[in-house]
Amino acid sequence: MLDIEWWHHATYGYMWQLAASGFAWEYLRRNDEYRHDCQTLALTGRQDARQLRSFAHRWGLLFPKRP
Repeated sequence: MLDIEWWHHATYGYMWQLAASGFAWEYLRRNDEYRHDCQTLALTGRQDARQLRSFAHRWGLLFPKRP
């Protein structure tokens, strides 16, 4: 994880106003393993549905369906 002083109100006070999904995103985007998986997925080029489902399942992500 990143070494961040998350308890500083001036920097992270807005987090008290976040919905659960917003707070989850703030945590997830700082997770080194998640960031590594994102980078690996991005570097593979075009992803197939299986790769995206596996990534989403591992991290508990839900993506809206495209119209």
